Amino acid sequence: MRRYNLRVVRAIAIGLALLVAGCAAVDPHNILSRNTREANPDFQLDVLGSWGRKTAFDYVWETIDQRYFDAKFNGHDWKAIGARYRTLAMSARHDDDYWEILNRMTGELHDSHTRVDAPRYVQLRKRNQAVSLGIDINRVDGKIVVTYVRPDSEAWGAGVRAGMDVAQIDGVPAEQRYATTLAREREQSTAWAKERRAFRTLLDGEPATTAAFEFVRSDASHFVVALTRKIVSGGPYATARRLPSGFGYIRFSSFSMSLRGEVLDAIDAHRQLPGLIIDLRNNGGGAAWLVESIATRLLRERTEVGSIITRNGEPVTVFGFPVEKLKRTISGSESAYDKPVVILVNANSASASELLAGGLQDVGRVKVVGQKSCGCLLGFLGYASIPGGGELAYSEIGMVSARGRRIEREGVIPDVEVPITREDLLLGRDRTLEAAEELLRKSSELHAVRRPPG
Repeated sequence: MRRYNLRVVRAIAIGLALLVAGCAAVDPHNILSRNTREANPDFQLDVLGSWGRKTAFDYVWETIDQRYFDAKFNGHDWKAIGARYRTLAMSARHDDDYWEILNRMTGELHDSHTRVDAPRYVQLRKRNQAVSLGIDINRVDGKIVVTYVRPDSEAWGAGVRAGMDVAQIDGVPAEQRYATTLAREREQSTAWAKERRAFRTLLDGEPATTAAFEFVRSDASHFVVALTRKIVSGGPYATARRLPSGFGYIRFSSFSMSLRGEVLDAIDAHRQLPGLIIDLRNNGGGAAWLVESIATRLLRERTEVGSIITRNGEPVTVFGFPVEKLKRTISGSESAYDKPVVILVNANSASASELLAGGLQDVGRVKVVGQKSCGCLLGFLGYASIPGGGELAYSEIGMVSARGRRIEREGVIPDVEVPITREDLLLGRDRTLEAAEELLRKSSELHAVRRPPG
C-alpha cells in the first residue's frame, strides 16, 4: 500500500474542512472542522496567560450561545451565567482551577453532556486511560459503600471487597468528605447523576498520589489501607455467552463503533435461544448509529422510535445530506431476533444506553430491569477543540421517544425495579440478572404459546 506524508494529508484535510465549514449551508452544525484546530504555539497546556484564558472562555461561551440545541438554555440566563463566570475564570489562581471553572459554567445548564474537559483529561480519554484507586463507592442502604473492586488492583490485594462500608477518607469521616465534594460538584442532568459524579470526584486525583481509607467489614471489624492512584487502561469491550438458564447474555462497555461487528454477531449467534439479555449497566453511551444497528437486529418491521429536537427545527445535515433526521425510524429486518428481550440498566446507564432501552421499551419490544437510569439523554456530534488544549462537548440534539417522552432529566424507568443492597454486594449476588432471567422465563413461555407452529 502506498504511504502518504501524514503531515501533508492532514494539512489538506484541515484546509478542506475549514473551507467547507465556512459555508453554513454546507456544514451548518460545524461537524467537519470542530476538532481540526491545530495547536497554537502561543498556548501552553499549563500556562494560558490572560489572553489565552480570554480566548478559550470566549470560544466556550460563544459556541454554546450560538449552537446549543435549546435557544432558551433550559430556562437559564446564559448571558448572566457567562458574565458571572468570566470574572471567576480570569481570576483563577491556577490553570487547573480555570478549566474547572469553565466546566462548572457549562454545568449551569443542568446538562451532563455539555461540559469542558481539561487538557489532562483530554489526553487520558484519547488514550483510553483513567486515573483509578481501584475501587468504586456509592450510597447503598443509606451508607457509603464499596460497590466494585478492580480484581488486579492494590485495593483487592489489601482485602477490600464490595459491600464494605467506608468509614473515613484521609482521616475525615466519609460522609463529611462526600458532603464537601457534593457541594462543589458541577450540576448534572439529574440530582442522582450529580451524586454519582461526586463519588467519582471524591476518588479522583493525580497519578501516584495516595488516599487512606478506613473500611468496615461485614463483621464490624475495621481496617485502614493507603491506596495509590494509578493510570489504568481500558478500551471498549464486549462479552457474550449462553447462561446456564439457556438464555443469551450480551454486555458491552460503550456504544463504540469499534464494537459494532462484535455486538451484532453476538445477537445473531443467539438467534436460536428462547430469550436474550442485553446488559447496559454502567454503559455511558456513545454512537447513536450503533443504537440503530442493534435495534434493527431486534425489530422485524419498520418502526418509528421517536424524534429529535434541533435549534432551528431542521435535520442535521452535511453537504445537504441528513446526518440526523427529525423522525427516528428503524428499518427493521425480516431476519431480526424475534424472541423476548430484556435490557438491564442502572443509574450509570446513560445517553445511547437510554436511547436503546427507552426507545425499545416505548414500542413494546423489550422489558427493562434494574434501577432508574441516569436521565442523561441529549446528543452531541463530537468534541470541539478549545484553544489551550481542552475540549468542549455541547448538546446539539434533544431526544423524544415514540410516546413523546423526554428521558433527559427523567431516566428510563424499569418495568421491574431491583434495588441494590449491601447484602447482595457482600454475597456477590446479581439479583438484577436473576430478575431478568425470571422475567424471560415467563415471557418465553407465553411467546411459545402464542407463536404459530411451523
